[in-house]
Amino acid sequence: MPKSGVTCSRTRRPVVPGRASRRLEVGQTESVSADDDRQRLAVTFDHAADLYQRARPEYPSELYDDLLAVTVLSPGARLLEVGCATGKATMSMARRGFRITCLEPGAALAAAARSNLAAFDVEVIERRFEDWIPTGDLFAMVFAATAWHWIDPGVRYRKAADALTPDGYLAIWGAGHVIPYDGDPFFEELQEVYDEIGEALPPGAACPRPQELADDRDDIERSGLFDVVEIKQYDWETVYDADGYIELLNTFSGHIAMQDWQRARLYGEIRRRLAQRSDGRVRRHWGGVLHVARRRRPSATRLTSGGREFPGCG
Repeated sequence: MPKSGVTCSRTRRPVVPGRASRRLEVGQTESVSADDDRQRLAVTFDHAADLYQRARPEYPSELYDDLLAVTVLSPGARLLEVGCATGKATMSMARRGFRITCLEPGAALAAAARSNLAAFDVEVIERRFEDWIPTGDLFAMVFAATAWHWIDPGVRYRKAADALTPDGYLAIWGAGHVIPYDGDPFFEELQEVYDEIGEALPPGAACPRPQELADDRDDIERSGLFDVVEIKQYDWETVYDADGYIELLNTFSGHIAMQDWQRARLYGEIRRRLAQRSDGRVRRHWGGVLHVARRRRPSATRLTSGGREFPGCG
C-alpha cells in the first residue's frame, strides 16, 4: 500500500453511464476519447473565463528555460499557440520577446487573453485550430499548453506541420493532478463524495505519480511528421484555501459540466472538511510532461524522364 494511504484502485460503486470520462479530480489531463465528448466538453471552458487566469497554476519557469535551451529560438521569432485560453503560457513566452499568434475558440477566453496580453506583440484570433487557415509567413514553433488533447487527433499534427518552417518545432505540455506517496490524503478522503454524486473513477483507476506520467512520444512519431527531440517531466505543488480550491475546480471541464446539485454537495463537503483543518488548506501536486519535436523535412525525390518519383533518392 502507498505510504500516504492513497489507494486509487480500491473497489468503487458503479459509475453513472457517460460520466466516467468527466471525473477529473484524481487524474492527469482532461482527455476524452470520443469526438462528441471532446467537442462538448471543450466549449465549457469559456464559462470559466473570469476564473481561469487567477485559478489555474503557473507552469514552472524551468519548463520554459528547457524549451528554449532545446529549440534555441531567438527573441523575435514567430510562434503559434493553439488554445491559449486567457494567456497563461502565452504571457511567459511573450515576456521572453517572441511574437505570438494565438488561436482560441472561446469568445470570452479570447477577449480575456487580448486584455491580459495587450502590452505584448501578441495577436489573438478567435478560432479553432481545426478551422484556421494560415496566412503569411510560417512559424518557428507551434506550441500548446494543456490544450493539445482537445484538438482533433486526425488533423492536429498535419495542421501543425503545415504551419511550421522547415525544421520548425512542435512543443506540447500540460498540467494535471499527481499524487505523491507522501501527498495530502484529502483527495482520497474526498473520493467518497465523488462516488456519492455519480462521478466515480473508472474501475481499477491508478493514481498518477510524479515523474511517472505517460508521454505522447509514440503518438507524435506515429504521425510521420515529427521527430521527438526532448521529453521531460516536471512536478510542483500549490496550496489552496477552500475558496481558492473551488475556484480551481470551476475551471475544469468535468466540474463545469456537473449538475448544480452535484457541485453544491461536493463543494459543501470541501468547505466542511477543510474547515476542520488547523490551517484550512489543501496541498495539491501537479505533474506535466514537456514534449519537443522537430518537423521532419519531406523526403527528397528524384524524377525520372517519365515523371515517376523515387522517394529518398535526392
